[in-house]
Amino acid sequence: MPLAVYVLGLSVFALGTSEFMLSGLLPPIADDMDVSIPQAGLLISAFAIGMVVGAPLLAVATLRLPRRTTLIALISVFGLGQIAGALAPTYEVLFVSRVLSALACAGFWAVGAAVAIAMVPVNQRARAMAVMIGGLSVANVLGVPLGAFLGEHFGWRSAFWAVGAASAVALVGVATRIPHIPLPEKKPELKRELAIYRDRQVWLAIVITALAAGGVFCAFSYLAPLLTDVAGLDSGWVPWILGLFGAGALIGTMIGGRVADAHLFGVMLSGITASTVFLVALALFASSQVAVIALAFLLGLSAFFTAPALNARMFNVAGAAPTLAGATTTAAFNLGNTSGPWLGGTVIDLDFGFASTAWAGAAMTALALAAVGVALRLQRGGDGGRSRSRLIARSTKIPGARDSRETPEATKDGRPAPASPSASSAPRP
Repeated sequence: MPLAVYVLGLSVFALGTSEFMLSGLLPPIADDMDVSIPQAGLLISAFAIGMVVGAPLLAVATLRLPRRTTLIALISVFGLGQIAGALAPTYEVLFVSRVLSALACAGFWAVGAAVAIAMVPVNQRARAMAVMIGGLSVANVLGVPLGAFLGEHFGWRSAFWAVGAASAVALVGVATRIPHIPLPEKKPELKRELAIYRDRQVWLAIVITALAAGGVFCAFSYLAPLLTDVAGLDSGWVPWILGLFGAGALIGTMIGGRVADAHLFGVMLSGITASTVFLVALALFASSQVAVIALAFLLGLSAFFTAPALNARMFNVAGAAPTLAGATTTAAFNLGNTSGPWLGGTVIDLDFGFASTAWAGAAMTALALAAVGVALRLQRGGDGGRSRSRLIARSTKIPGARDSRETPEATKDGRPAPASPSASSAPRP
């Protein structure tokens, strides 16, 4: 992997810490802002909504702008958003700061993913995305528990200040290590890029990603109150168990990133199935402290084991428009991160209890499995969407990227076939 890909992963660490740390800060935020825990949980949805809206909008708005300059501007705005959140005097101001931070985060993800994909051969896309997703995993291992620890001992605002400092470090890395990527000789055409949305496999990939992510985060967003109110653990355990989720996420990302390029559908089917089983187990054994601790680790493992495959799948079916593919993946994940916490908050408000969030999450991941089955059936049946995407790609190519015509064709079992000799023997950037 080029060093710049790891710099992007470091930047994602700051982004991911901000996105997920609220799962360990909901009780103190709710107390300080005088709102209920489900209302505080809407701050998670607010961030996700900003990601959903911001990813495609900023991808389109920055389509013809220099990549490095765009990344510098976006990480700067994101850092300022963290400062605004730390200083927020009211719940409403905090809510707005979360949405604005998410817009910048979404743009960074979309552009950063396209840059990462452009710097590696086509048969290492999942591994490159695993490095970026690894930043999220490390955020869950270190950033989220540290945020919970800071919130417990120094107030929840200190966690926002810490993310602001991490954003400043990421800014330095992006400014000094991301190479200048020249714009293509032929300027990207929005109409041509938007043509990917005529492919039903693209829409299936969006549905699968949203449901798979939403199912896990329906339960994860309310893990802190489940641990204390249902399992009966002391609040001091929350940062450690969140860190355990992150450890599972890191391991899952490493394994999934290495396996997904060769067994894309196998990773999606096995990973989402495992998440469904673990969510059902969490609902059934929520009052068991040992079971809850073990399942927190396993849920992180299964969710992030699946994530590289979900990312790579989108770039495979929408390779003609890599920036929009990255934006669409970001939006899809955050559709899940919006709907999951909202659904979890809804079942809590209906007095079904915190454990019910795991049942609701399992229902979402079960639907994701059904969508994977439909996508696999279409792929085996020779769905024509990818041919259309490859046709578009012949006249749309990003600098430094392998031609999307080199994307491996699917075999009958849904796995990508070996890359062509020209692709596999091409020198790495």
